[in-house]
Amino acid sequence: MKLFRLSRIDQVPIATATPIEGWTGGEVSRTRQPLLGAGDSEFFSSSVVNFGKGATTGWHRHATDQLLVITSGNGIVANEEESHQVSVGDVVQVLAGENHWHGATADSIMGHITITGVTG
Repeated sequence: MKLFRLSRIDQVPIATATPIEGWTGGEVSRTRQPLLGAGDSEFFSSSVVNFGKGATTGWHRHATDQLLVITSGNGIVANEEESHQVSVGDVVQVLAGENHWHGATADSIMGHITITGVTG
């Protein structure tokens, strides 16, 4: 068993993401707080990702399903067909292979916990 206290986990800067075409929310500013390091679980990885105002991930895909648990602020999660406004307490399932992006709205920060399956 492991117990985590988020306030004690260092925030590591994340490299700049590829901008979303047409997005004018702001410059990408993100940090990650790894909850599980490489090899800590054979089933999933997990981090807290903190977005500055208007920061997004850029389009991407995962080989497995991903859960996003919104923990602070307001954000957007979108795929190629739909876009959803999200806020604290919302949980989003992104399916394996689904092209998507997520991030903060232009006027708010946003934080979420990611839970992503591990492959092979």
